[in-house]
Amino acid sequence: MRFRRSTRQEEVQVNLTPLIDVVFLLLIFFMVSTTFTRETKLEIDLPESSSEAVLGDERPLEILVDANGNYAVNNTPLLRNDSDSLKQALAEVAGQNRDQTVIITGDAQAPHQAMIFALDAVGQMGFTKVSYATRMPEE
Repeated sequence: MRFRRSTRQEEVQVNLTPLIDVVFLLLIFFMVSTTFTRETKLEIDLPESSSEAVLGDERPLEILVDANGNYAVNNTPLLRNDSDSLKQALAEVAGQNRDQTVIITGDAQAPHQAMIFALDAVGQMGFTKVSYATRMPEE
């Protein structure tokens, strides 16, 4: 007796669900285990700016920081070099006008902390137009 073989063969299918699960687990593992740190041992050379300053009709408010970290607002030196004195001087010079442009000019040898105090004081006072003064590159 001869048995007839079925000519119908089952189609082979690959189930992708376990593969996708493994890929997502690997993705989560690498996202959690990766650290994003800055390399602090690099020497940096701060850039010079070649763009021209564009000023409006009003005179900008200028904060000067010398090499010792002393502050001056519009060429008027402050008696104390702390954040409160700087905020008080800014309030006296600017009044209620917080739309005024503030330019922070720092000496190349000025302490970084003094520049940050100046920027922080300007931000706490509510000024939004803030820029740093740079020098034109030598040609």
